[in-house]
Amino acid sequence: MTTNLPLLPTSVIGSYAWPAWLHTALAAAQRGEYGPEDMLETQNDAVDLALRDQDDAGVDIITDGEMRRVGFFTAEFYGHMTGLIELPPRRKVGVVGHDQREGYEASAPVEAPAGLGLVQEFEYARTRTATPLKVPCPGPFTLAGRIRPGSVYTDRIDVAYALAEIINRELKALVQAGVTFIQLDEPSYAVHSGAGAPEEFVKLFNTAVDGVNAKIGLHLCFGNFVGRPVAKRTYRPLFPYILDVRADQLALEFANREMAELDLWSEFASEKELAAGVVDVKNYYVETPADVAERIRRVLEVAPAEKVTLTPDCGFSQTARWASRAKLKALVDGTKIVRAELTGT
Repeated sequence: MTTNLPLLPTSVIGSYAWPAWLHTALAAAQRGEYGPEDMLETQNDAVDLALRDQDDAGVDIITDGEMRRVGFFTAEFYGHMTGLIELPPRRKVGVVGHDQREGYEASAPVEAPAGLGLVQEFEYARTRTATPLKVPCPGPFTLAGRIRPGSVYTDRIDVAYALAEIINRELKALVQAGVTFIQLDEPSYAVHSGAGAPEEFVKLFNTAVDGVNAKIGLHLCFGNFVGRPVAKRTYRPLFPYILDVRADQLALEFANREMAELDLWSEFASEKELAAGVVDVKNYYVETPADVAERIRRVLEVAPAEKVTLTPDCGFSQTARWASRAKLKALVDGTKIVRAELTGT
């Protein structure tokens, strides 16, 4: 990024908490009570709110909050694709879980003839804030997780490589539009980290970002649908292989795991930047600035300050807005404590 940032810049992962009125507006739109211009105005206002909350907290690198992405994480993107048949949820009643989410089957080669909508997201957001912007995008393996291969593809990896081509075109369009920092979100890497998988993930990721002239981040987590992880929470099977991805920064969750596995960073001595999750988005305990500062000091035991960005563990889409606002403020204030310790100012 060309913008001058402070030592230990703060950032977010991507999504932000929806206000109550956005939930009711979406419900009204689904009942046919909103026209397309009504919904556009509503989502523009939601982006403005997300940008304002992040700016009010003093976050150094922000996003548009993914406020236009209806549904959890990847859900919005399938509406931009052709070649898919929607499948009914496997379970419709009871406690919310991943088996109640959207699912598809490929009926033809998957395409996104009009793109994935990321350029439009960015072009609006950059007119509404002077703060540096990052654009997050689901990675191809995670996106492929909701698509059965059908008779078109052989398996999930085959679907993912088809999606990598679509994503690659989208990322290049983002760069053309002026984006300088892009983050691919691949929680499924950590979920499916069995034998042979990490090397294949590296090839797949590098295909998706090939020729993309921007700072690239890779976010790895263990799932956050309704605040619940979906995997054994360890990054170790991914190391050292994951360090071969063509990404400048790895964004990892630590706070909700009591800062476990920080030792991986010192053990493998990566030259990449570390975006360290020091705020727990899955817990309604609101960290104090002192809590955050303590976590940051532990991060700095394994990574030089010049290579560290401080973030929440994951996006805030599954967290209430009041808590999201408070946690962002704690993130910034805790970072200021440690920054002052390092610089003497």
